[in-house]
Amino acid sequence: MHSAVLLIEFGAIILSLGLLGRAAARLRFSPIPLYLLAGLAFGEGGLLPLGASEEFVATGAEIGVILLLLMLGLEYTAGDLVSNLKAHYPAGLVDFTCNALPGAAAALLLGWGPVAAVVLAGVTWISSSGVIAKVLGDLGRVGNRETPVILSILVLEDLAMAVYLPIVTALVAGAGLAAGSVTLAIALAAAGLVLFVALRFGRVISRFVSSDDPEKLLLVVLGLTILVAGIAQQLQVSAAVGAFLVGIALSGEVAEGAHTLLSPLRDLFAAVFFVFFGLHTDPASIPPVLLPALALAAVTAVTKIATGYWAARRAGISVKGRWRAGGALVARGEFSIVIAGLAVTAGIEPSLGPLATAYVLLLVVLGPLTARYTEPLIARLTTRSGRVRPDHRDAPVPTEPEGDTRAQTAVGD
Repeated sequence: MHSAVLLIEFGAIILSLGLLGRAAARLRFSPIPLYLLAGLAFGEGGLLPLGASEEFVATGAEIGVILLLLMLGLEYTAGDLVSNLKAHYPAGLVDFTCNALPGAAAALLLGWGPVAAVVLAGVTWISSSGVIAKVLGDLGRVGNRETPVILSILVLEDLAMAVYLPIVTALVAGAGLAAGSVTLAIALAAAGLVLFVALRFGRVISRFVSSDDPEKLLLVVLGLTILVAGIAQQLQVSAAVGAFLVGIALSGEVAEGAHTLLSPLRDLFAAVFFVFFGLHTDPASIPPVLLPALALAAVTAVTKIATGYWAARRAGISVKGRWRAGGALVARGEFSIVIAGLAVTAGIEPSLGPLATAYVLLLVVLGPLTARYTEPLIARLTTRSGRVRPDHRDAPVPTEPEGDTRAQTAVGD
C-alpha cells in the first residue's frame, strides 16, 4: 500500500511539473518560480501535503544538484577556466563586492549571525546561469558584443562556487576553524589536481570514458559522477563540487555526448530539487520575510546592473551594451536555492529558507524583465534629457562569442 501511495504521489509531482514547464514555455518564462510554488503547495502547510514520497523526493533533489553542477562543468574546458580567470578576475571581484556584501549585511541586520550572513551572501551573489542563458537566447543576443562579458562573469561565479561551497558546508555543519580549514584545503587541492590532470591528460580521460554506445556512455559518466560526488561528500567536501570537477575533467566529443544524454535527466531532477526546496518552506513563513526580501531584491538588482555596466565598460562595450549586460545579470535561481538549501538542511536560521524562496521568486521573475527593458528604459530617459548618441558598437558580432556554451544550461530548456 505504501508503495502504491508513493507512486501516485511522485507521479502526480512529475505530471504537475511537466504541465507547469509547458505553461512556462508558452509564456516564454523560466519554470523555476513555478516549480518552487509547486513545492510550497505540496509541502507542509500547503494545499496538498505529501507524506509517502518525501524521502524519495529528497534523494531525487540531491541527484538534481549533482547533475546541475556536472552539466555546468561539461560546458568548460580547464583551459577556458584558466583563461577566464586571468582575463576577467577584476570583474569577478567587483561582482562579489557589490552583490555578496548586501546579503551578508542583511543577515547581520536581521540578527541571524555570521553563518547565516555567509550563506545569504552567496544567495544574493550568484546569478542564475540557466535563466540568463535562456533569456539571451530568447532575445536573440547570443551574438551581441556584450555577451562574452556576461558569460565571463557567470563563469567566474561558477569557479568561485568550487571554493565557496566547501566553506559553507563546513560552517553549516558546525565545524570549527581547524576542521573548516582542512575542508577548504581538501577542496582547493582537489580542484587544483583536477585542473592539472584535465590540462595534461584530458584527452586520455575522455578516451577512457568515451563510447560509441549512448547507453554505455550515459552509465559510465553518470556512475563516475555520483561516485566522485559521494567520495567528495564523505571527505566533507560538497558533492556538488565533486560533480563540477568531473564535468571539467571531461572534454571534446565525450563532453558533448554526455551533455546531450544527460540534459533530460538534469531537467527532471533539477525540477524535483526546486520542488524539494519548496516542500521544506511553510507558505505561512513567507509573509513575515516578504518586506526584507523585497528590499534585498531591489538593492541587489541595482548592484547587479552596476556590475554588468562596469564590466562591459571595462571591455570597451558601448553604453547601450553596458546597460544590456547589467540588466541580463539580475536573475537569481538554481544556485541561490542550492546554497540556501544547505543551510535549511542543517537547521540554520528558520527564516533563511523562506527569505531565500521569496527573494529568488522575485528576481527570477524580474530578471527577464530587466534584461529586456533596462536598455530601452535608459535610452528613453536619456533621449528626454538630450544625451543619447548613436554608437556602431551595439551591433552583434557575426560569430559566436568565445566560451558561449552556456546557452544550453537552462533548466527545462
